[in-house]
Amino acid sequence: MKKKIIIPVVILILLITMISCISHWNNRFHYNDNYVNGNTAGNLYNGGLFCESNGTVFFSNPDDKGRLYAMDANGSNLRKLCGDTAMYINADDHYIYYVRNNSRSDEDFSVFSYNNNSLCRIPRNGGDSVVLDEAPCIYASLLGNYIYYLHYDDKQATTLYRVKIDGTESTQVYPYYVFNCSTIGQYFYYNGTQKDSNIYQYDTASQSSSVVFQCDAYKPIAESASSIYYMDVANNYALTHANTSSGSSDIVTNDSIDCYNLYGSTLIYQKYSETDPALCVINTDGTGYKEIASGNYTNICVTSYYIYFKDFKTGQTYYTSTSNPGEIHEFTPGMIIARS
Repeated sequence: MKKKIIIPVVILILLITMISCISHWNNRFHYNDNYVNGNTAGNLYNGGLFCESNGTVFFSNPDDKGRLYAMDANGSNLRKLCGDTAMYINADDHYIYYVRNNSRSDEDFSVFSYNNNSLCRIPRNGGDSVVLDEAPCIYASLLGNYIYYLHYDDKQATTLYRVKIDGTESTQVYPYYVFNCSTIGQYFYYNGTQKDSNIYQYDTASQSSSVVFQCDAYKPIAESASSIYYMDVANNYALTHANTSSGSSDIVTNDSIDCYNLYGSTLIYQKYSETDPALCVINTDGTGYKEIASGNYTNICVTSYYIYFKDFKTGQTYYTSTSNPGEIHEFTPGMIIARS
């Protein structure tokens, strides 16, 4: 009789142990094994409203007040991840990182909204968010197991910070701001904001920086250590390419640039003009110039399928093909209403 009682008890204990182990395995924190970069430089310079990772596009849904959604790269399989208004979206194999801006209205194009610009993390399939920095934040960029970002407080205003993806080790990197969006592995590239506007390389492993190209740059995008694009401040913000190995530079287009993005061999940019502003594309070798849409546009974000951009006046988001940009369409993905 005792044996008959003992056997079920042992089985029950084993089941509880297995469930506990499975729960622990599923809930354990996942660190990155390498220097994964969370989004492209061009997307992050443009608000990070779209982020493609492993065939999934995480994005700020314009049809649902900018809340965080996901879809397949071709625009299908829409799903809502949380109720936060999201920008500066980054992703790795396990999590999404973003700045939530829940106080922002659709008409608000300001850099900071001082209520809820906190840095957050959420599982890739959605769920509860974890706040990594509750202060106002922008330009968040994932490098390996750290997020580098601009942090605002009343004492020092806007400065460069980093925090570990588990929320620990929050540290000020520089007591001033730099744009930390352009990442390659363990490095990020930025233009100086203090003594000069040269292009610098910051090594996150040694936490040191060095000048890689002397120029008057703004918002550089490095496609490799030797090939960097930037807006040339000294030349009316013309889009320029620097070869850091030879020390030479070439103007890609003489147009004055408001904002731009790079995808493969294609540069997409907003041409500044008082009379005929336009969203344009050009090949990195200076050929293939084409105007996609007349008017003023911002938030140019690129995925493997589409180029997304927003009308500066109306806030309407549009898209065109990445492989053959030209015909534009309104981006209206719809919204998902959570059941009560």
